[in-house]
Amino acid sequence: MFSFFANYKRKRNLAKLKDESFKFLFEEDSSGEFVVFDTETTGLNPKEDEILSIGAVKIKDNKILTSQTFEIYIKNSKEISAKSIQIHGIRPCDLQSAKNSDEAIKEFLHFIGSRPLIGYYLEFDTAMINKYLKPLLGITLPNKMIEVSEIYFENRITLIPQGNIDLRFDTILKNCDVPNMGAHNAVNDAIMTAMIYLKLTKESFNVGNSSKTSF
Repeated sequence: MFSFFANYKRKRNLAKLKDESFKFLFEEDSSGEFVVFDTETTGLNPKEDEILSIGAVKIKDNKILTSQTFEIYIKNSKEISAKSIQIHGIRPCDLQSAKNSDEAIKEFLHFIGSRPLIGYYLEFDTAMINKYLKPLLGITLPNKMIEVSEIYFENRITLIPQGNIDLRFDTILKNCDVPNMGAHNAVNDAIMTAMIYLKLTKESFNVGNSSKTSF
């Protein structure tokens, strides 16, 4: 039943696509890759706030492909609050050469293709992307979504039945023995999330391309 409604929803989404050149988003992925992505925003309300930057990295064959990272800054119309600057460190002067939202979203779509998407609280990041994507192409992201906090919860609840599971990012990093990369930006967060995903789903993981550097 779920598969039927998922396919129906997907077909309805495809029917709304305004630009046939982006039909590749709906094709079956054969790359064997995943994309982990994160956004930095002016706030936490998708209806009112804007994306300042998008960071992403690919995973393939149990490796994080650090040479294939994606990072883009987006021009904004809202003032960046001092509170949000403390979180992501993005100042107005950092956006002087930023791209307009349509161009940035299209570049992001070409990077992800139809690959499955992984993230930490991915629902928020997806909602932020869809805010720009829907008026641009008429669709929402059709990619398969994988939420690392759900995987972490399922792993931890077997150890702490009916217990309270702390799903804060720093807590997950610590309990998965994943190094904290320090600077809080979209690319670093995507790479750390990729490490968490591999730690939760694989026995070991590597970072790099041909050379394998284990943590």
